[in-house]
Amino acid sequence: MKFVFFLFAIMFFSVSVAQKHSLLQHGLVFGDRPGTTAMVDASKLEAYMDKKIRISTTIRGKVIKVTKQKGGWFNIDAGNGRIIAAHFKNYGINIPAGLQGKMVIIEGVAQKQIIADDLQHFAGDTVTGKKQHSLKIDPKRRLTFEVKGLMVE
Repeated sequence: MKFVFFLFAIMFFSVSVAQKHSLLQHGLVFGDRPGTTAMVDASKLEAYMDKKIRISTTIRGKVIKVTKQKGGWFNIDAGNGRIIAAHFKNYGINIPAGLQGKMVIIEGVAQKQIIADDLQHFAGDTVTGKKQHSLKIDPKRRLTFEVKGLMVE
């Protein structure tokens, strides 16, 4: 009887350990499967966007930090000390904290943060004679990315 209990305990332990190691295997997908045909490296994303403020694309990069597991909030290294703040479009997707340090391929919409002239809201005054507020790119050059799909590389 003790032998059967011991055998059952070993099998249960091995199954639970095996599941933890297989959580982030190559090819694991969260959300929609990203297309890899026109992929851009995360460090070259800003140059790829050029003067565009918003663009749909697929990027490849390293996850620096998972900020919130619920809703899939994480940061990607964009090179030269810059960060791409990414989150899933579908808030119902949860990502594991073990994603930190992994290379991922993500597909979605990249957007440069904009600020209004004189730190005013970008709607601004439109009355004639008042100063018109123009949109400028944030000097910190922070990029955001709304993710439709993520695949662990």
